[in-house]
Amino acid sequence: MRSNKIYILGIESSCDDTAASVLCNGEILSNVVANQAIHEKYGGVVPELASRAHQQNIVPVVDQALEQAGISASELNAIAFTQGPGLMGSLLVGTSFAKSLAYGLNRPLIDVNHMQAHILAHFIEKEGYEKPEFPFLAMTISGGHTQIVRVDAYFKMTVIGETIDDAVGEAFDKSGKILGLGYPAGPEIDKRAKLGNPKAFNFTKPKVAGLNFSFSGLKTAILYFVQKQLKENPEFIEAHLNDVCASIQYTIVEILMDKLKLAVKETGINRIAIGGGVSANSGIRAALKQAETQQGWDTFVPAFEYTTDNAAMIAIVGYLKYLEGDFADQTIMATARLKL
Repeated sequence: MRSNKIYILGIESSCDDTAASVLCNGEILSNVVANQAIHEKYGGVVPELASRAHQQNIVPVVDQALEQAGISASELNAIAFTQGPGLMGSLLVGTSFAKSLAYGLNRPLIDVNHMQAHILAHFIEKEGYEKPEFPFLAMTISGGHTQIVRVDAYFKMTVIGETIDDAVGEAFDKSGKILGLGYPAGPEIDKRAKLGNPKAFNFTKPKVAGLNFSFSGLKTAILYFVQKQLKENPEFIEAHLNDVCASIQYTIVEILMDKLKLAVKETGINRIAIGGGVSANSGIRAALKQAETQQGWDTFVPAFEYTTDNAAMIAIVGYLKYLEGDFADQTIMATARLKL
């Protein structure tokens, strides 16, 4: 073991990506992700298929992460894993593997909250990316989550707003399904939105009190709009797809930004960090950059490889908890509904 270097293995298996990462003193040495293309034909993640694929992928993914990092398993200082939230079958694979590896190597085991990891990914050492100072507001936006979190310290976080129904990633995917796009639809909508007119069609933003979000009404409005247009013109989607995508993305980004502006007003905190898969969206990134000049915010956007589910974010949380001596024992269990 190298005494002056702390090596953490991070394992992520909360949904349909099997990922492993090796971190050394805050710097990522490897970040391996195995995607599961099998879900595309079903238009969404099938939990049973996901857990089976994790079982097939986890050993080669971890082996590859160690090989790319240039270390052996015996050099690891600790094993960090996603305890939750996520799909139970998927989480069980990662949890069981991490517990077995930690036991076999006689190394500390570190449990990580997936949502906390999306936020703390900003503290990975990476050239060209600044770390937010405390306190800051974090907006976590993904296929399963939409939250605004007040972050006062690494492990002092308070959810001040969240979705009451669909997550923002679901809104993109379900809108894409209505338009006949493949799964996941978010990246395709983003790509087409760049070619369309965001003001071509008007979709009403849901009225939700406080800092909470709602996207189910928007999804229904888009469905009814498309059905109406197709009755009048069966070629509507083909003729106007880019404009519809641009209008949908514009509306979703407006909803997110309206809530962020309210959160800044209520808390007096103007440091904003985003995380989660939807933070890769070019529309939200552009809106945040615009807010820097128009609102005077300091904004922090993660590198693309740390936006979607990945193990580097698990490893950085593992490192921060390792420094505090915050370890789990072998009785710890995966938890599908884990609060921040």
